[in-house]
Amino acid sequence: MSEADTLDRVARLIADASRILFITGAGMSADSGLPTYRGIGGLYHERLTDEGLMIEDALSGRMMSRRPDIAWKYIAQIEANCRGAQPNIAHRIIAALEHEKPGVWVLTQNVDGLHSDAGSRHLIEIHGTVHHLRCTECTHRRSVKDYAGLQLPPACPKCGGVLRPDVVLFGEMLPEAGLHRLETLISHGLDLVVSIGTTSVFPYISGPVWWAAREGVPSVEINPGETEVSNVVTHRLKMRAAEAMPELWRRLHPERPLED
Repeated sequence: MSEADTLDRVARLIADASRILFITGAGMSADSGLPTYRGIGGLYHERLTDEGLMIEDALSGRMMSRRPDIAWKYIAQIEANCRGAQPNIAHRIIAALEHEKPGVWVLTQNVDGLHSDAGSRHLIEIHGTVHHLRCTECTHRRSVKDYAGLQLPPACPKCGGVLRPDVVLFGEMLPEAGLHRLETLISHGLDLVVSIGTTSVFPYISGPVWWAAREGVPSVEINPGETEVSNVVTHRLKMRAAEAMPELWRRLHPERPLED
């Protein structure tokens, strides 16, 4: 089947579906100029940190507890590398589809907040977001646009404890609320599952695709490379998110182009 034929079929699936789950990973944000994973960007690819640590150790919950200065050093480097990024056309098309279809949801591994910035509200940020901070000692929380001007590690204004980004660090458990929301969403049924820009190595990311396969629900992968679910989905587009989503939008709304 040609790429154009697959795009036509996927567009029809989206048009006919009421409840759609989009699952997104680093490849989604790559089209906003953000580097893909290995320290969010190849920042630490195949090399140790200044302290001689693997990045997984430097960015672990254990390190945040024992040496928050080290954990914050690398969290801040990653945030600075991502600062100023804007939602790309794929983010905005998903948000526009949610506006049309209230049953559209996004499950994202990304912590950059770009889906929220684009206008998505039915959003499960399963790894959290760098734009929310919480105290490690009390219940204080705050939102920040970026980390510019923060004294690291930042202190809680209420109790003096250490603030940390509300993200899942290496070795930490996923948020129960997010997992419960995902389980509830799937239990109520879906018409279509679309995986975009993720290698799907985590079971909670590949799980909805496997669920769709068991239940006979159509599924789509948008990814130029091979992944853990490439042979599971019913339709595959070997394209980047910012290439595929505008093509699908044009087929869904030939009379209403979306600006790049």
